[in-house]
Amino acid sequence: MTNLARLVVLISGNGSNLQAILDACVSGELNASVVSVISNKAEAYGLVRAQNAGIESVYFPKLENESRRDYDARLSNYATTKLPDYIILAGWMRILSSSFLSSFPNRVINLHPALPNMFPGTQAIQRAFDAFQRGEITHTGVMVHLVPDEGVDNGPVLAAETVPIHPEDTLESLEARIHEIEHQILIAVLKKLTA
Repeated sequence: MTNLARLVVLISGNGSNLQAILDACVSGELNASVVSVISNKAEAYGLVRAQNAGIESVYFPKLENESRRDYDARLSNYATTKLPDYIILAGWMRILSSSFLSSFPNRVINLHPALPNMFPGTQAIQRAFDAFQRGEITHTGVMVHLVPDEGVDNGPVLAAETVPIHPEDTLESLEARIHEIEHQILIAVLKKLTA
């Protein structure tokens, strides 16, 4: 039995991708364990998911008058104490600066609900849906990529999958299909990395 890869997961919201990771760790599909779940939002439901799984859940707020770099350095120092093999950004809604990223070269992995070079940043699914409504695109997708620098959703791609948009789709049905693919593609990438 090889050692389990240590994952620190950063979240800002519901944590459905975190749940997919937790489930894959429990089932043995992933040769990994989540050692800490950190959120910049106190109300993130992902923290409850971590607590329910018996995993450390940490609300890590930005202090008043704290610069982005100082926050990232403090976050990096904390994450480092967990000895992570990988940092997984599963719905983390802050752009990390080099103060954080330089501590984990080629070990920060982000999941983004769009294809490479399409809809970087927030509201990617909404923006894709709107573009479809305008007749500009027929599909969107999901990608998992490394985060080497402060670029937004543009690091080296580890995996990408196209998600078609159907004429009868609502934003909700498209979101549900994208989340399903997100869970699959994220676990597939982590499986390779932690094998």
